[in-house]
Amino acid sequence: MNLLYSEVEDDLRATVREVLADHCPPGAVLGRVEGAEPYDPALWRVLAADLGLAGLLVPEKLGGQGASAREAEVVLEELGGAVAPVPFLGSAVLATSALLGCDTDDAGVAELLGRLAAGTETAALAVPLSSAPGGDFPAGVRADADGRLSGAVTSVADALTAGVLVVPALGPGGPALYRVAAADAVVDRFVSLDLTRPLADVRLDGVRGRPLPARDAAAALDAALLAGAGLLASEQLGVAQWCLDETVRYLGQRHQFGRVVGGFQSLKHRLADLWLDVVSARAAARAAADALAAGGEGAGVEVRVAQAYVSGVAVHAAEEGVQLHGGIGMTWEHPLHLYLKRAKADEIALGTPGRHRAALGALVGLPAAG
Repeated sequence: MNLLYSEVEDDLRATVREVLADHCPPGAVLGRVEGAEPYDPALWRVLAADLGLAGLLVPEKLGGQGASAREAEVVLEELGGAVAPVPFLGSAVLATSALLGCDTDDAGVAELLGRLAAGTETAALAVPLSSAPGGDFPAGVRADADGRLSGAVTSVADALTAGVLVVPALGPGGPALYRVAAADAVVDRFVSLDLTRPLADVRLDGVRGRPLPARDAAAALDAALLAGAGLLASEQLGVAQWCLDETVRYLGQRHQFGRVVGGFQSLKHRLADLWLDVVSARAAARAAADALAAGGEGAGVEVRVAQAYVSGVAVHAAEEGVQLHGGIGMTWEHPLHLYLKRAKADEIALGTPGRHRAALGALVGLPAAG
């Protein structure tokens, strides 16, 4: 296992960070999420098309970058640190991973992956964001013999900006994945906790879907959810790191009783404890990404460890940030509330920490409590 960042990964981080600093400062994110269009299509074009980040996980022969989860981890760290309102997780990770679990020699699958990698198309995996790897195949959508889909899926991430939906459905032959044009579905946005990643309910009323050839659709979906959960830990790490850095910066400038607030010993102790938490979270997130990049069955343990631990660190870092900023941290004008909401929403995304702990216990042979 290699937890260190390579020179290529450091260069990638620097590039993404520079783009986000230019296109996605906290003030711009605050203004956007309060408007009618929470996503930033201009930023997504730069990231997806100009930098080629939408195709990181797509093999070169299909038009992608042929990179691995390690590079995607670096990108998600930076996106989490900016709470960037772009559909990277939903399209470049979840939907793309599900498609890679299908027969990529099929012309339709290869064509869609090529367009996703080029940034000319965006997709969403039509499952509730709370779906965890290792669960039952979704039963909310049914397909008839003609490939018409009927049913509903709640709380789908990045469906609002998607042109294509990858829909798990129970058909006459059992579990299957279908490609559906988002324009043919009814996609209803609702007010979600995390304003930078709005969720939507998707309803399908006899919509025709194109079957995606897969040897085992349930396994392809589960692999996509596992990859999503493992890489989500990197986004949570980015949230935690930003909250720590911003809080240290603020306390180094704020004066009270004639002293820099950051000089008080009790606050130093709290920041030191939080730093240790973030360092440990980085190790867990990197281990999960490295295991996913290596492939094999062992990734399940590292992913569960990362999600069981990093979720709580992100929430704790955001809560400490709000409290240690004092009154300004409680205002709508300060971006900290965006990070707290992202951390809380991510805590239940792709499986809660408790669910991942239970799965981890089964993987390593620990008996269930009680």
